[in-house]
Amino acid sequence: MSAILQTQKLRVEYRTRELRQPVKIALTGLDLEVRAGEVFGFLGPNGAGKTTTMNVLLGFVPPTSGAASLFGIDVRQPIARQRIGYLPEMTYYYKFLSAEELLRFYAKIFGLARAEADRRIDQLLKLVELESARKRPIKSYSKGMQQRVGLAQALLNNPDLLILDEPTSGLDPLGRMKVREIIQRLKNEGKTVFFSSHELGEVETICDRVAIVHQGDLKAVGTVAEISAGHPNLEQAFLKIVGFQSAHAS
Repeated sequence: MSAILQTQKLRVEYRTRELRQPVKIALTGLDLEVRAGEVFGFLGPNGAGKTTTMNVLLGFVPPTSGAASLFGIDVRQPIARQRIGYLPEMTYYYKFLSAEELLRFYAKIFGLARAEADRRIDQLLKLVELESARKRPIKSYSKGMQQRVGLAQALLNNPDLLILDEPTSGLDPLGRMKVREIIQRLKNEGKTVFFSSHELGEVETICDRVAIVHQGDLKAVGTVAEISAGHPNLEQAFLKIVGFQSAHAS
C-alpha cells in the first residue's frame, strides 16, 4: 500500500521564555508512515509530541528540520491539505446554529454547489446519527453529539484522509462507541484515519497499526498484536514502553 502520510527526520523546536531552557524540543527526528486505507493510532503521554506532529501536517507549525508530506506533496504546499478532514480535540462552533446550518456554512467555505451540499449534509447527518436533531441548536447537544457534528464537518469535503485529535476525549461509553462505529465505517469505505488517543481500549479495537511517541521520540510502531506481544494488553505494553513505574512496584 502507498504512503498517504509521511514524516522523515521531523524535528520541531520551540523558543521558550525560560532562562535554563530557551529552546524546547517537541520532536527530535520523527520517521512515520501511514498507508492508504488503514486506521492508524498515534499514542503517547501528554507532551509527547502528538499535537505538534498534527500541527505540522496541517500547516499550523513549520518544522525546524526534516520533512512531512501528505499524498506525496510537501505539507508546506496548500494543495497538500485539499484531501484531508480535521477534527481538533477542542471544538468550538457557533452554538446558536443547528447542525444543518453549521454544515451548510462549511459547505459554502468548501465551495460545494447547493445540490451537492444538500446530498452530503443528508448523508453525513445520517452517518453520525443526528438526523432527528438536525434542526436543534448545537448548544442543546451533549458533548458526544457535538463531537459527532465535528466529525460530520471534517467529512464534508469527502476527504481521503481524516486527522482526528482525541476524537473520544470526554465522551461517555455510549459516545465513544458511536465514534468508534463511525471510524469503522470510514475504514470500510476505504478512508485513511490517523488519530491520537489516550483511550487505549478504543485503539486496541479499531486500529490496524499504532505508533507510540514519548518526549518527542518514536518508541514503537507496528500492529497492536506486535506491540502487545509479551504483555496482557496494549495498555501494559504502552506503560512499559514509555517507562512508567508504578508507585506500588517493588
